[in-house]
Amino acid sequence: MADELYEVLGVSKDASSDDIKKAYRKLAKKYHPDLNPGDKAAEETFKKLQAANNLLSDPEKRKQYDAGAIDAEGNETRQHYYRDYAGAGGEHPYQSSAGYEDISDVFSDLFRAHARGGGARGADGAEFRMRGGDVRYSIEVPFLEAINGAKKRVTMPNGKVLDLSIPAGLHEGQILRVRGQGMPGHGGGPAGDAYVEVHVAAHPGFRRHGNNIHTDLPIGLHEAVLGAKVRVPTVTGAVTMSVPAGSNSGDTLRLRGKGVPASGGRSAGDQVVTLRVQLPKEPDDELKTFLEEWAKTHSYDPRTEKEG
Repeated sequence: MADELYEVLGVSKDASSDDIKKAYRKLAKKYHPDLNPGDKAAEETFKKLQAANNLLSDPEKRKQYDAGAIDAEGNETRQHYYRDYAGAGGEHPYQSSAGYEDISDVFSDLFRAHARGGGARGADGAEFRMRGGDVRYSIEVPFLEAINGAKKRVTMPNGKVLDLSIPAGLHEGQILRVRGQGMPGHGGGPAGDAYVEVHVAAHPGFRRHGNNIHTDLPIGLHEAVLGAKVRVPTVTGAVTMSVPAGSNSGDTLRLRGKGVPASGGRSAGDQVVTLRVQLPKEPDDELKTFLEEWAKTHSYDPRTEKEG
């Protein structure tokens, strides 16, 4: 049924690529196994969502699926398989080393071989070998794993478990290739590859811009006025940083080499820290009295003057 995958994602057949992506992300978060531990139904739903998204997010496969050329699992239908290649003239893409001139002979031999339970061989005994198809998946990884790199074991929609190496500094949407983890080959042919598109989850405290990491750091009024040494979180752990006396909200400080780690020929990025002066949540009578007296002898107006 050509509408099956669209129904899994809850979108219409004419949905745009963005609509499909949005629907998948919304449902994937709801049914993700990590958020539903022990819930087998949620796990199965999540697998179906991934399978639907993997096929429909590929324009060429989606076109083939809509035309009935492949099924919901990405396998070619027999009708399409024969229609596309039975009438091909000259050297067709499925010609074996035996040099068949009529593609129907190839099918006859293949079907007879499979019926006997043996391998796929031509009329002269030459084995019909075919590389397995590639498969595409998508996963989401935590922000810090994408920045620092990680080893990750993930279960794909088809139940296969893959061990992935997340490289340090991985970008949103980057595709990892895992050789030999696609569809099995035929007649002794090699397996296809798995292509895994990685999405990076947002982090509550860090933002990435190129190879630099940006973060906001709240500081007290006394620290801003007098200067202080404070602890600052970084992607590799907290470090001590000096806040200069007379700092203002919006001032930025740079921690060299504390951004995206160096990798290959790429040097490490920096961490850019934006200061945010924060007053006490509860009123402080002593601070209020001090500022009232201070204001009497100082005409400083930040809206009209610049402090030197």
